[in-house]
Amino acid sequence: MPVTALVSAKSCGVTTSALALTLASRRVSLLAECDPAGGTIRAGYLAGSVTAQHGLYHLAAAERVGPDALGNAFASALWTMDDAGHRKLLPGLTDPAQAAALGRTWPALSEVLHVLADDADYDVFIDAGRLALESGRLHTTLSPAPLIHEADTVLLTVRATDQSLALARHLIGPLRTELTERGSGADTLGLLLIEDGPYRAHQVAEALHTPVLAALPWDPDTANYLTAGGRQPRGYGRSPLLRHARTATEQLEAAASRRRIQRDPRRVTPQLAGVVERMNLARRGTTHG
Repeated sequence: MPVTALVSAKSCGVTTSALALTLASRRVSLLAECDPAGGTIRAGYLAGSVTAQHGLYHLAAAERVGPDALGNAFASALWTMDDAGHRKLLPGLTDPAQAAALGRTWPALSEVLHVLADDADYDVFIDAGRLALESGRLHTTLSPAPLIHEADTVLLTVRATDQSLALARHLIGPLRTELTERGSGADTLGLLLIEDGPYRAHQVAEALHTPVLAALPWDPDTANYLTAGGRQPRGYGRSPLLRHARTATEQLEAAASRRRIQRDPRRVTPQLAGVVERMNLARRGTTHG
């Protein structure tokens, strides 16, 4: 299954979109909330129900001990978002000041996420937040650059408005160069279109010279629920956002699979392979418990 990183030029619904894709996937799925500016799902959609023992920050200390410690910490840091145990969340930072401690953690976390996608068949989505550049490169502290570099698909999330397209236009070139020189290749870059505005997908693709790999409808009620939590809106399970998100996950998998055919299999260390075993055991325990 693919690892998909979602980014934006400005607030374009990256977290809401990533959450919708994770919840709508037909497969087991995991959302890693890796925005260095801080996570919002813990306080929003999950209404503060996530305990302090869960979250991204715990991985920083574990990574310094070694891969096995990181694998154990990763499994413990996850939060289950559904009764069946099929939807997992790695909650984000509660304090943006913690981001500096994760510089060494991003590459190891990237490897863990790819192991889950390749060997445990997880749909993995990364909320990488708003892109921050420094001298035309991804900022090493304000962006989780290794996660973006190694993703099977990088989705620049845009709205169908002049303002959103203008902001995105300035990022396309540097991001494409970054992926060519340091990442998985320029062809991993695509657009996730939020259909809020006058432009159609083909117009957005032409304006930014980048393919629209998936689109999500403007569905304020469902989006507000995924952003702020509270009372679930009527017809939530059949909402336009979730129905189209389910289709989008299939489209993203197909696009990533076409590219990955030409890649060499990833080498899995015994320690990281243990992550898969722990996740599968947890999944079976939740299912049968």
